[in-house]
Amino acid sequence: MDAFNQLVTERRSANNFLPNNPITPRELDEIFNVVKMAPSAFNLQHTNYLVVTDDDLKRKVQKAAFGQYKVGVASAVIIVTGDKAAYKNTEKVYEGLLMLGILNQQQYDQEVQDVISLYESRGEEFQRDEAIRNASLSSMLFMLAAKNAGWATCPMIGFNPDELKNLLEIPDEQEPVLMIVLGKEKVESRRPRGYRKPVGEFVKYY
Repeated sequence: MDAFNQLVTERRSANNFLPNNPITPRELDEIFNVVKMAPSAFNLQHTNYLVVTDDDLKRKVQKAAFGQYKVGVASAVIIVTGDKAAYKNTEKVYEGLLMLGILNQQQYDQEVQDVISLYESRGEEFQRDEAIRNASLSSMLFMLAAKNAGWATCPMIGFNPDELKNLLEIPDEQEPVLMIVLGKEKVESRRPRGYRKPVGEFVKYY
């Protein structure tokens, strides 16, 4: 088994963590420097990560997550949000291509207009869907990068988004998509891996 297959196969959703295993901003930055390479529609990079390591704040986040134990004991609790207004940054995102001469002014103006027109014409539901889609892609890469760095993770949807918005002062254009808890897994609490469908049950070839 090659290294990538082993990484994917060994990644699990951890349900419990060992206490007193802090993670530093430098360690997290190493993970996020990998995560920034995640794909995103039109390279708009919709995803933002709110990282909670402060114990007092973590307890408040735990309350917003219905008191789940693993939130309180995790080394970091990460709220993943998707930017519903990411398309408004198209000019800035594409500016580098213009400065490098990859796009000329006419091409740059057309690319920017096309992206903005697409998001505006499809409306708020599409913008929210895009925020969730792209943040989900990034989140999966985050969990793999964390595993590669020796940390276990668990993605969660069991939280009150309105409480988190108030607690962390999340602006309206940011859609809370996932909570990811990160830490050193308490292996003795690990559950058996759940059933996985055979390929033939979820893949259809044409």
